[in-house]
Amino acid sequence: MLDWDQATMMPEGGAAARAGQLSTLEVIRHEMLCSQEMADLLSLAEDDNQHLDEWQTANLVRMRRAWRNASALPADLVEALSKSASHCEVTWRSARARNDFAALAPELEGLLRLTREAASARAAVMGCSPYDALLDQFDSGASTESLDGLFGELEEFLPSFLPQVIEYQKSQPARIHPAGPFPIAAQRQVALGLMEDLGFDFSHGRLDVSHHPFSGGTPDDARITTRYSESEFIQGLMAVLHETGHASYECGLPRTWRNQPVGRARGMIIHESQSLIIEMQACRSRDFAHYLTPKLAAAFGADPAWTPGNLQRLFQHVEADLIRVHANEVTYPLHVLLRYRLERAMISGDLAIKDLPGAWNDGMDKLLGVTPPTDADGCMQDVHWAAGLFGYFPTYTLGALAAAQFYAAAMQALPELRQSLSKGDFRPLMGWLRENVHQWGCRFSGDELLRRATNAPLGTAAFKAHLKARYLPDQNGMNP
Repeated sequence: MLDWDQATMMPEGGAAARAGQLSTLEVIRHEMLCSQEMADLLSLAEDDNQHLDEWQTANLVRMRRAWRNASALPADLVEALSKSASHCEVTWRSARARNDFAALAPELEGLLRLTREAASARAAVMGCSPYDALLDQFDSGASTESLDGLFGELEEFLPSFLPQVIEYQKSQPARIHPAGPFPIAAQRQVALGLMEDLGFDFSHGRLDVSHHPFSGGTPDDARITTRYSESEFIQGLMAVLHETGHASYECGLPRTWRNQPVGRARGMIIHESQSLIIEMQACRSRDFAHYLTPKLAAAFGADPAWTPGNLQRLFQHVEADLIRVHANEVTYPLHVLLRYRLERAMISGDLAIKDLPGAWNDGMDKLLGVTPPTDADGCMQDVHWAAGLFGYFPTYTLGALAAAQFYAAAMQALPELRQSLSKGDFRPLMGWLRENVHQWGCRFSGDELLRRATNAPLGTAAFKAHLKARYLPDQNGMNP
C-alpha cells in the first residue's frame, strides 16, 4: 500500500497538465477580481463608509488592496507567471536531484523575467520599488528600508556572537546522541501527543507524511505534514511542533470573519512568529525538556541521553550549517540575509542567473564561513525562487524577531508560564496568543498588532536578548 506522500504525489508526466489547470484557475480568479463590477462595488462601499464599523472598514481596505494588486497585472501575464512557476518548480526538483544547475538556469531566467515584469507593474501602481512590491505580496507594510535597518543590526551582532556561542558550548558537557533507531510509529505517537498538548483539534485536522513539512488547509480543516527518519527524531518532531504553531494561528482566526479578507492571517511575518513561538521559544526550552524527557524514554526505551540537560543541548546546539532548514536560531538569520541580498540583486538586474552559484558560495563563506560542495546544497537547496516566491525569505527572520517579542511579553504577563511548560500545559501560552494575536486577523497592521501586544514595533532587541540568555547563560542569566 502506498503511504500518504506516495499516494498524493503528482506523477512527473502530469506536470504540464497540472500547470495548465492552475494557470486557468488563476486567470479566472484574476478576471473576477479585476472586473468592472468589482471596482464599482468597492467604490460604492467606500463612498458610503460612514455606516461601517472598524472591522468592516478594515475589511474594505483589504478588499481594495487585493483589487489594486490584481488589477495592476494583465491576465496574460498572470497566466504566463503561473505556467512558468509550475514548470520551473518541476525542473528544479529533477535538476537538484542531479546537481545540475545548468538544466535549471533557462527556466529560472524565464521566470525571473516575468517576475520582474509583474513587480514593476505593481510598483507603478503602489508607488514603491519593484522589490518592495514583491515583499508586499507576503506581508503588506514590509519594505527594504525597514529590512535594511533590522538586518543591519543582526549582521552587526551575529557574526561576533556565533563564535562566542561555539566556544561556550565547548566548555559544556558533551551532547549524548540517543542510540536509536527511532521507529516511525513511535515518533508519530509522540508527535500526536504533543499536538494534543498544544490544543490541536483532531476532529478538524490531521497529521500526515510528505517530502517537506507544511501546514495548509482551512481554519476548520487543518492539514499538517512532517517527514521522519529512523536514525534521527529531532527534525521530524520539531517540524510537527513548528507546523502546529502555524495551524493553531489559522484555527484561532476570528470566526465571525471567516472567508473575509479581514478574517485571514495578518501576513507571513506574524504567521512565522506563531510557529517559532511554539518550536523555538517554548519547545526548545529547558522547561519543556523536563516534560518531554520521560515521554521520549517511554517511546524509544532507556538511554542515558534522556535527561533534560542533554535534551536541551541537543535542541539548542549551534554550528554553521550549509542548509537553511537545518540551521539553528543563531545562524538562521544569516541564511536569510544572504537570500535577501541575492534576490534583490536578481530583481534589480545586478545579478544574472548564470552568476548565482558563485555569488551564493561567496556569500556563504563571508557570512557563515562555509562553502557548499555542490549547487544542490547551495543555490538550489530551496524551492522558493523556482516557485516564483521572490520576496518571501525575509519573512522567516522577521517572524523570528516578532516571535521573541511576543514571547517576552507573554512571559511578563504570565509568571506561571515556565512552570506550565515544564508540565506540558500550553493553555496559558495559547490563551495569551489567542487574545493578543490570533483573534485579530487582519484588523490591525503587523506593527500595530505588535505594539498592542508588546508595546513596541518590530525590532531586534528581544531577539538578541533571547539569544544571549539562552546561548551564553553564564554571562546573561538562565533562559528557559
